[in-house]
Amino acid sequence: MDKQRTKFAAIDLTKIAIFTALMVVGAFIKIPFPAVPLTFQTVFCILAGLMLGWKKGSIAMLIYLIMGLIGIPVFTAGGGVAYVVKPSFGYIIGFILGALVAGIVRGKNEKISIYRYLLASLAGVVANYVIGIIYFIIVWKVNEYPELGSAIVSYNLIYIPKDLILCALAAVVAWKVTSMVARIGLGKNNEEKQKLIESEDNKDDSNINI
Repeated sequence: MDKQRTKFAAIDLTKIAIFTALMVVGAFIKIPFPAVPLTFQTVFCILAGLMLGWKKGSIAMLIYLIMGLIGIPVFTAGGGVAYVVKPSFGYIIGFILGALVAGIVRGKNEKISIYRYLLASLAGVVANYVIGIIYFIIVWKVNEYPELGSAIVSYNLIYIPKDLILCALAAVVAWKVTSMVARIGLGKNNEEKQKLIESEDNKDDSNINI
């Protein structure tokens, strides 16, 4: 049982590491766009919540946040504690909430409809943007930058349609992949359970013989 727990723990850590790495890669996949470059981090954030669940998904995002704050250049414009004064830092915090909300809305049931995935994806995007925009407004006002209204549009709202479309596609991918993995995993789990039952029976037989 201890070996089995260790095996599953290692698998979970691997999954978390993969999505943390995807966030790093996503920060450097930049498509030229006015104001700030487009990245696919929101998509990876939502996918983490949908495919890993709220706990492991948010942990992956938290690790990404910590890596950047301690100075590893994993954010779009580098890293370091000074990043917290950037208006866009709220979105990095929002990645944690986005994955968490997406995972919670999706739920633990493996047999759920594509509509639930789409709803979870939408909820995750909204959570990310709520935190991101609020943080953006606070930093903008503290620094007394001009034209807050136009800045909210050009630095924030303009990206919502793109993220909604991409995250809808991510929901479809997560639904397909999770369904496939669940079917494959079900057979493996049954085999493992059968082996455990047989091993326990063998132990009982050996104890009787003794």
